[in-house]
Amino acid sequence: MTEAKKYKIILADDHIVLRDALGRLIEDFDQCSVVGKAADGSELQQLLTGGLRADLVILDLNMPGMDGYDTAKWLKQHHPEVKILVLTMYDSEVALIRLLQEGVRGFLKKDVLPEELNRAIVAVTEQGYYYSACSQNKFSISLIRTIERQGSIQNVLLTPSEIDFLRLAATDLTYKEIAHQLKLTPRTIEHRRDSLFLKLDVKSKVGLAIYAIKNGLVSFG
Repeated sequence: MTEAKKYKIILADDHIVLRDALGRLIEDFDQCSVVGKAADGSELQQLLTGGLRADLVILDLNMPGMDGYDTAKWLKQHHPEVKILVLTMYDSEVALIRLLQEGVRGFLKKDVLPEELNRAIVAVTEQGYYYSACSQNKFSISLIRTIERQGSIQNVLLTPSEIDFLRLAATDLTYKEIAHQLKLTPRTIEHRRDSLFLKLDVKSKVGLAIYAIKNGLVSFG
């Protein structure tokens, strides 16, 4: 009987005890195999440039030296085939948008239950996306499901002004800065934002950013 394929996973976290405990936990999952461990992005680089193959990197954000943001950026440039799942205690809109820009498509809080970690690994590896309960308040449920199916959002007609706004909403600019750049009043921008929240069934600036990325309105090369 042929053995089922296992996902090859590298852990990147500077906390040795937590990293080793996480590794033992993941090894108990039927579809997973931990093939490498790194204390920061530089060690991860060495593993991959040395020929180690991986399907997924589980990445901490706060690491000395090369942190999670810079590591995600390097992975996107040099190993785009490797999926990234971030374990973080941060779920601010600025942090999530920055991670989206760097190619991250999976987010989990560090206090996640083992069952959800297992689901997240499978979802990110097979489908490309996973958002935990910690970040679901920042995304609409329907948008998450659409993303996880790798489908497209159909029959949504956007005006040129809405597209311009969406492209800027996918950056780190505040709404006030977007208003200044578009030469509109903050009140007009708030109205445009609320209109798009309703039209696209999203609940936050991060949700707008995900829509813009998935539908090709912005790209982070």
